[in-house]
Amino acid sequence: MRRAIALAVGATLSVAARIPAQAPARGDTVRYSELLTAATSADPRQQQIGLYERASSLRLQSIAAERLPAISVDGQAQYQSVVTQIATTVPGVTFPQLPHDTYDTHLGAEQTLLDPTRDARRAVEQARLAESRAQVRGSLFGVRQELADAFFSATSLQERIAETDAAIADLAARLRETVIRFREGAALRGDTASLAAAIDERRQDRMSLVSERSAALARIALLTGRPLANEAVLIAPPTASAARDVARALDTLRIRPEYEQFAATRDRLARQSDLASAQERPHLSAYGRVGYGKPGLNVLNLTFQSYWLAGVQLHWTPIRWGTTSRDREELEVERAIVATNEAEFSRSLARAVQPTLATIARLDSTLVLDEQVVALREQVVREAQIQLREGAITAATYADRSSELLLARLRRVQHRVGLEQARVTLLNTLGVEVR
Repeated sequence: MRRAIALAVGATLSVAARIPAQAPARGDTVRYSELLTAATSADPRQQQIGLYERASSLRLQSIAAERLPAISVDGQAQYQSVVTQIATTVPGVTFPQLPHDTYDTHLGAEQTLLDPTRDARRAVEQARLAESRAQVRGSLFGVRQELADAFFSATSLQERIAETDAAIADLAARLRETVIRFREGAALRGDTASLAAAIDERRQDRMSLVSERSAALARIALLTGRPLANEAVLIAPPTASAARDVARALDTLRIRPEYEQFAATRDRLARQSDLASAQERPHLSAYGRVGYGKPGLNVLNLTFQSYWLAGVQLHWTPIRWGTTSRDREELEVERAIVATNEAEFSRSLARAVQPTLATIARLDSTLVLDEQVVALREQVVREAQIQLREGAITAATYADRSSELLLARLRRVQHRVGLEQARVTLLNTLGVEVR
């Protein structure tokens, strides 16, 4: 019997000796704002802005190149089955027989003197680029909430691990005291076994929490392209003041990139309307040609000859049979569609934030009660520690009181981190930058 008791005491002391090793080393601190910047930069869609800008620059260069003369080189050789013949005969005058084969090669140039559409087309292209940029920023916006979900999941697990470590450390201290009392004959073997079992249960809980946090950190690493060590300490952003401010200004906030996209679309439609009007105005250009052929400009000269010509050309379509007015009407319809989409988007945001606002209000009140519950549970545990030392309660009873305190603290962690996440969700939903 003594040998069994000695083995039990040795095993218990061995467990107690291993407890301090469970406390994690403090790693580097990582702030939410750093991860948000990294996640936005790491998203492959971020490159689309540069690609759209490059494509737009090329189109603008093509429009600008229209100010330069257009140079063309043309050549032609042909054979005609029938040619013009002069049947009239004049005494003493012989009319040449026109050839069936003709040849011509020439260098031509055309210089636009007046093009009312050039500036309008440039404005349309710039408006289209602004719209594309806003569209990309809108598509990237979803990354914020995905990062927030992973970040606060890891943060909650981080704090739950810390609370579990504190519970393990407390149980380990009680175990060491109980081992000493057991050696002195003031405690039972079951007391040390109860505390050792409770410690092992907390260690199992900790292993599960560490595993879940590793998965959350891996998800953050995939989003940001930045590997995070398991010991990394995540720092949540301060959001209480910003959340209160936006809650008071829900009806006036227009920060989401979708609003920028709506405005850019309206601007593009306005520029397209200007372009439609510009297409009704006259176009004026000058042209010139230098050539060599048979015949040249003098069709009666049957030898190869060089020639040149120059002139001015006017193009105007004053009657378009209502095409321009219909184009403008179509653009007005598109503007109305944009307005309805924007109105519905605002309504959807208003609906989306209501559950979040309710969650924030509920957790604000719940945390006050959490503090009271934790304070009361801590008082119970302090008294239980004294009772355990005096032998007034068993170690199993103390382990139960410790579990109740841990559960209260874990609920407080859940509510505190949930409140921080709800505030960030509110800010993200409304488009407020979280830093």
